[in-house]
Amino acid sequence: MSADVGTETVTSMSETKRKLFQLDVRAFTMIGALIFIWLLFTLLNDSFLTPRNLSNLFLQMSVTAVLAIGMVLVIVAGQIDLSIGSLVGMTGGVAAILNVWHGWDTVPVVIVTVALGALVGLIQGWWVAYRAVPAFIVTLGGMLVYRGVLLMISGSKTIAPMSPEFRKIGQAYVGANVGLLLAVIAFAVTIFIVFRKRASRIKYGFEAPSASASIIKCLFYGVLIIGFVLLMNQYQGIPVPFVIVILLAVIFTFISKNTVFGRQVYAIGGNAEASSLSGINIKRRLLLVFVLCNTLAAIAGIILTARLNAATGTSGVNMELDAIAACVIGGTSLVGGAGTIPGAIIGALVMASLDNGMSIMNLDSFWQYIVKGLILVLAVWVDIYSRQKKKVA
Repeated sequence: MSADVGTETVTSMSETKRKLFQLDVRAFTMIGALIFIWLLFTLLNDSFLTPRNLSNLFLQMSVTAVLAIGMVLVIVAGQIDLSIGSLVGMTGGVAAILNVWHGWDTVPVVIVTVALGALVGLIQGWWVAYRAVPAFIVTLGGMLVYRGVLLMISGSKTIAPMSPEFRKIGQAYVGANVGLLLAVIAFAVTIFIVFRKRASRIKYGFEAPSASASIIKCLFYGVLIIGFVLLMNQYQGIPVPFVIVILLAVIFTFISKNTVFGRQVYAIGGNAEASSLSGINIKRRLLLVFVLCNTLAAIAGIILTARLNAATGTSGVNMELDAIAACVIGGTSLVGGAGTIPGAIIGALVMASLDNGMSIMNLDSFWQYIVKGLILVLAVWVDIYSRQKKKVA
């Protein structure tokens, strides 16, 4: 009898460990791909992993990452937004006009620009949610309209230079001491989240990792956080745009995972009919999704204009494709219902790493398009293959 109990206990423990430490194959594949890309470019050019180049890399990926954060919510809800690239250009152009031509200070420029993005999201979301026009058509029309508005209000001119205060949004760096303070805060928050989640699972009778496993997990994240800050401090510090990305990622990860709204968005993307029958107000949720996505596009427009110190008629061209690619590469399913914001950040980092590495190697620009296109197709195939495998299992 005791032997049977012991066997059952061992089996139960093994099953528990299997479930608790089961890897997200897609996420770890992307992390492995990112590490492979970095090692490959380092072997081809030893300047790739230098603090200066990595700082530039995180600076370059910031705009795509901000767009990808908003795009995740849209795609998870089973929709698409093709307008955000043109919206980046238009909102960046509005910010430049207000700052350069009209002499507005940075704070009111940012407020008006972000409000403009939210208003555009409200209009597009209304057409999609309350007038049942397909998001593909609404946002495709928006892509053309916003590009035309940008050319109209700018007179097809380059608007520059921005004020020194405005440029700090896209060009400044967080000092070494402040960076270390942010690292300590981030580490403390990580510890709180990990152990709070463990306590919650124990409270409600779910399987939970051991205290030692949680400590190891916290230490792993701590090493990554502090190592990153120390590496950035070897150059000029953490780029301010990347700090903005991290803050937005934390906020929207919390929204998507820990709020009723976030859970309902995933439910809508997974099965809209069942969501409607369960009482979810689908129209209102879709409207809010587009408002959030386009608000983030306005923030990305501000960052891009500040980083380039100018707004042009071609600002934001094809950025919607980079954002969609970052989401898909990071594990967001195009059929909706699945995707994470950290995954999209990794996807944006993969895209930026390819651009940065091939630029350092002085490869022709057409190679960048070819390689990114092939990786996008591969990522979609992995998504389809993993779904088919789950169905078979």
